[in-house]
Formats: sequence, structure tokens, C-alpha cells
Amino acid sequence: MKVVITGGCGFLGQMIAKAILKRGEMRGPDGNLAEVDEIQLFDQLAPVTPFSWADKRVTTAAGDISDKATVSALIDRDDVSVFHLASVVSAGGEKDFDMAMRVNLMGGLNILDAARARGSVPRLVFSSSLAVFGGPDLPKEVDDWTRHTPETTYGMTKAFGELAINDYTRKGFIDGRTVRLPTIVIRPGVPNAAASGWASGIFREPLQGKEHVLPVHDGFYMMLLGYRAAVEGFLAVHEADGAAIGTDRTVCLPNKAYAVAQMIEALERVAAEERLKLGPITRQRDPSVEAICGSWPLKMDSTKAKALGCPEDADLDSVIRGFIEDFLVN
Repeated sequence: MKVVITGGCGFLGQMIAKAILKRGEMRGPDGNLAEVDEIQLFDQLAPVTPFSWADKRVTTAAGDISDKATVSALIDRDDVSVFHLASVVSAGGEKDFDMAMRVNLMGGLNILDAARARGSVPRLVFSSSLAVFGGPDLPKEVDDWTRHTPETTYGMTKAFGELAINDYTRKGFIDGRTVRLPTIVIRPGVPNAAASGWASGIFREPLQGKEHVLPVHDGFYMMLLGYRAAVEGFLAVHEADGAAIGTDRTVCLPNKAYAVAQMIEALERVAAEERLKLGPITRQRDPSVEAICGSWPLKMDSTKAKALGCPEDADLDSVIRGFIEDFLVN
């Protein structure tokens, strides 16, 4: 079978691809395990050189997700599964509304329609976000029945995607599943346009001896999940029996809220254990970042996710150690 990952050249897309390569097989449209013989990573730009971790099963493609013909060419087999991660992120969507609508809404519809056109009812896992919630009256803990109240264009497009996944599944067009993510840490590389990017940067830059400019105060809380658990969560949701997910196809991954001060304490604790000299953290509050991130809930009920086998982090220290092991140790 073939697996298509949109946004596949990004961090989570690559991590999911690596995990699928290691597994070797996934459940196809008929629900039976099948060998994965092709993984196609689709993104707006293709890598200049092949990924060092990839083998001959992995191909890359670049293009505009808002172009129907481009997307249809990706989903070119009946025995296909799709992980739809491609998206304009939170702060980026606030700066460029039209691009967010084109990529997130029209691109998402193109993916759904291309999967529907196969006629094989393929599994399609959509990456959503806690940003579907927001506002001053939002409870700090949300569950499956909390209504969508996004306060950003990004959140609005994710809410639309969740509803579309439900309806395309109800109509029998696809076997859709939505993974609703908290903020995922620790992302390697350079900062992106996400308002929550500081939640990775507060660990990533100091661990590499670099300065991190912190845009929120030390008492600010964020709901986090480590990337290793997130990847396993994506795969668990893909593999789950549809009846176990239910008619509402959204699954909130496990999560825990941490104050910035707790993040820094964990960072310093692990750095001391590993004998690493940390780069400085400079406080420089950004009201726009605090407003966006502060509109999100601090806990999502993850009962369904845990029942489906989605793991949770042992603690924040283990997430930091995992990042060091995966990205900083030669």
C-alpha cells in the first residue's frame, strides 16, 4: 500500500514516515494489515538532497496543495492512506488570511475530494489543534463536547477540517480520523511562524548554547506533548478500528500543562545531569503571542485517545532527554 503525508518534509511528517518505515505495514482501506511499499512526502518545497534516513520506498513531491490536479496526482492508488499535516500555522494565518484560506481550507478540501474519488474509502488522518478553542469564556479544561470557539484564522480552518472529516466519513466517502494536538515539543531546526514556537525554542536554543528570546512571562502555562508520543498517537489513531473512534472522529491526544518556570526548571535539571552548558533565556514579552496562546485551553480530555493506545509523556524531563538523544548526540 501507499502512504501519502502532506507537509511530509516538515518535522512531524518526517517522524511519522520514519515510524512507518520501521513498522513496515499499516492497515489499508479494507482494515487488514498490508505492506507499505511507497511513502510519498508532499510539501511546498522538496528537499535539495534526499533525506539520509529514507530508503527506496520514500519519494518526495513539491507543489501547491490548493491545485486540484496536483493533489489528485498524489492520491493515485486505491490502497492508500493519507496523513494530512500541511497547514499555514497560527501566527502565519493571522498575517496572511488569504494564504491560510487557500492552503488550509481549499487544500484540505482537495485532499478530501481526491481521497473520495478513489472509491476505496481510504483512511485519512487529519492533523488538528487545540486552536479550535479560544475566547475569554472558554473553560480551562475541554472535552469532546466543548464547541469550537476559535480566536484565530488558523483555528477556524482546523475546526472546519474536523467537521469536514466527520461529514465525509458519515457519507461513506472516506474513513476519516482527526488527531487534535496540543503544542508539540521539542521541534528541531529553526523557529517557524507558529505563535507557540517559543515552547520548543525555550528548550532547543539553550540546549545548543544559543540565546532564546522568551515572549511570555514565567507564570504562563502551555499544554504540551512530546513529539515521540505525538507520532505514536498519529499511528495509533490510524490503526484503530473506526467503531472505537465513534461518529465524532476527533481524538484529543494526551497532554499536560506546564508553567514556563516549570519548563526552565526541567531544562536546567536535565542539562545538569547531561553536563551541558545552556545558552541564555532573555525575557522580552510579546502581547500578540501571549494573546494567541493565552486564548487556548490548558487541558483536553484524552480518555478516547488513551483507550485507543495513544501514549502520554512520563514527564517533561523525558521529553528533553529524548530530544538530546535524537538530535544533539552525534
